[in-house]
Amino acid sequence: MSRRPVVGVSGPDRGGWVSWVFAALAVWRAGGRPLRIRPRSPRGKGGQLPAVQALVLGGGADVDPGRYGQSVAELRRELQPEKHWPGHYLLGLLLFPFIHILRKLFSLGASPGPDPARDALEERLLGHALEQGLPVLGICRGMQFINVCLGGSLHQDLASLQEERPDLRTLLPRKPVLVEPGSILHSLFGVGRVRVNALHHQAVDRLGQDLRVTAREYGGVVQALEHVGGRWLVGVQWHPEFLPHKWRQQELFRALVRAAKLNS
Repeated sequence: MSRRPVVGVSGPDRGGWVSWVFAALAVWRAGGRPLRIRPRSPRGKGGQLPAVQALVLGGGADVDPGRYGQSVAELRRELQPEKHWPGHYLLGLLLFPFIHILRKLFSLGASPGPDPARDALEERLLGHALEQGLPVLGICRGMQFINVCLGGSLHQDLASLQEERPDLRTLLPRKPVLVEPGSILHSLFGVGRVRVNALHHQAVDRLGQDLRVTAREYGGVVQALEHVGGRWLVGVQWHPEFLPHKWRQQELFRALVRAAKLNS
């Protein structure tokens, strides 16, 4: 049996437990060995980063807007939950009982403010991964952080972009996303349109250096990024770890682990 490559999964010091468990499960199912990396426990010796063969930048707190030349915006209004059809809530409980209940119990649905310690750690992690040619998967905040680290910026409030059509916020895979032909995502999914979940309130604005958009929602909001130089670097705005029963979404983790094995 081949050795499982170590896949670092970044997250905050406080909270983030539910995302970590589901991301770790996805990595393990894909053939990797997940390693949780947080600001207070990067698990390296002498201040060094831990040895990993791939990296997952997880979701969570907003990226510090100072990193892309903005101050923290005061949101003009809170994004309102989608008006569900009558059976939607019941369907959510039937399909995602553990995810739904755990997120409610641990109050992980809200987006906390910036986390400078995490930003600093993930900047080091991403820099190391790019220098060493390690495969990287960015999830939600992770995709946004990749974009910012490579010189891009973010929309701090999606509500300002969607006055006529309020943003869909749902744990269920109900938001349609269009995938660009010729992208890594398209090669993995085998289709040009997929449905994903939506838990974010920010999005990519100005694109970072050497990145290209590989998926958008119908309203034009960026839903996925990839590196243009042939690196295995993929960012998705949704949470594939919360869709363990969707083989296309889990293929993201399988492809990440395959790329890690090729580099090890």
